[in-house]
Amino acid sequence: MTDTTMNSNSRDSNAEVFFPDPLPGQERFVASLDQTPLKEVDSIDEEAPATSMWADAWKTLRKNPIFIISAILVVFVVLVALFPSLFTKQNPVSCNLENSLEGGGGGHPFGYDLQGCDVYARVVYGARTSVSIGIMTTILVTLLGGLVGAIAGFCGGWIDAVLSRVTDIFFAIPMLLGAIVLLQMFRTSTSIWKIVFTLTLFGWVNMARITRSAVLEAKNLEFNTASTALGSSPMRNLFRHIIPNSLAPVIVMATMSLGSYIVSEATLSFLGIGLPSSVVSWGGDISTAQNLLRTNPSVLFYPSAALAITVLAFIMMGDAVKDALDPKSRTA
Repeated sequence: MTDTTMNSNSRDSNAEVFFPDPLPGQERFVASLDQTPLKEVDSIDEEAPATSMWADAWKTLRKNPIFIISAILVVFVVLVALFPSLFTKQNPVSCNLENSLEGGGGGHPFGYDLQGCDVYARVVYGARTSVSIGIMTTILVTLLGGLVGAIAGFCGGWIDAVLSRVTDIFFAIPMLLGAIVLLQMFRTSTSIWKIVFTLTLFGWVNMARITRSAVLEAKNLEFNTASTALGSSPMRNLFRHIIPNSLAPVIVMATMSLGSYIVSEATLSFLGIGLPSSVVSWGGDISTAQNLLRTNPSVLFYPSAALAITVLAFIMMGDAVKDALDPKSRTA
C-alpha cells in the first residue's frame, strides 16, 4: 500500500475534511471562534418589544429632514385649502377695475390682477380647488387601480391576461391627451367632479401595475401558505393578508402621484378646457396672467409659486416615504 493510500485511509478514519492547496492568489484565512467572540453589537435584546415595518418606517421618517419639511408644507397647504377664511378676509371673486394691476399694500400684499381682483385672496382660495381635485383623484385612482391590480395579480390565468391587456390599452393613451379629448367632447358643463373622473379614467393604470406586482410578490410568501394551510379562504387571504402587506408601494405611488394630478388640473385650466373662469384655480389664474409676464410678472409669479411649492412638497414626501419603506435603502 502506498503512502498516498495510507494517508487517505487515516484521513477518513479521523473524519476530517481536507481541501486541496489553494492556487497562488486564492489563499483564504478563516478566523477561529476564539478570535471572533460575540460582541454586544451582535447580540439580540430578547426583552425588546417587536416592531413592524410601519413602526420602523415612522422611526426613519421622523429623523428625515426632507420628510419634516415636506410634511410641514403639506399640512400648511391642506389647512389653507380647508380653511381659507383664516388666511384672508377678501372675496376672491369681488373685482374692481379701478384697482387693475395696482401694487400690494393695505391688506392686499400681492396686489391686484388685470380685472382688479385681489391676487392674494385668489391664491389662497385657489388652493382649495387644486388640492381637492388632487386628493379626490388620488383616492379614486388608488381604489380603482388597486382593485384591478390586486385581482389580476391574485387570480392569475385568463383573468390576469384580460385585465393586463385592458391596462395596456389605457396605458397607451397619455393621461393629459386623453383628458383633453374627453373634456372637449363635454364642454357644455365642466365641474370639479368631471375633472376628477376624467383624470381617474386615464390615471389608474400605473397604480394597477404597481399593485399587481406587489400582490404577485406577496401571495407567494410563507404567511399566505400558512394561512391557507390553517383553512383560510382565498378571498380572506387576499383582503386580510396579501393586500395589507402590499400597501407600501401603493402608498408611495399615491403620494407621488398626487402632485401630478394637481399639475394636470392646472394644465387643463390653463388650456381653457378645465374648470370654468368662475371657479378660482391656480391654473386659471396662470392662464389669465400669462400676457402680463413682461409688464406685471408678479401677477403670474404668485399662483405659479403656490402651485410649484405644493407639487414639490408632495413629491418630496413621496421620496421620503419610499426611502423609509424600502428596506434596501435603510442604513444600520
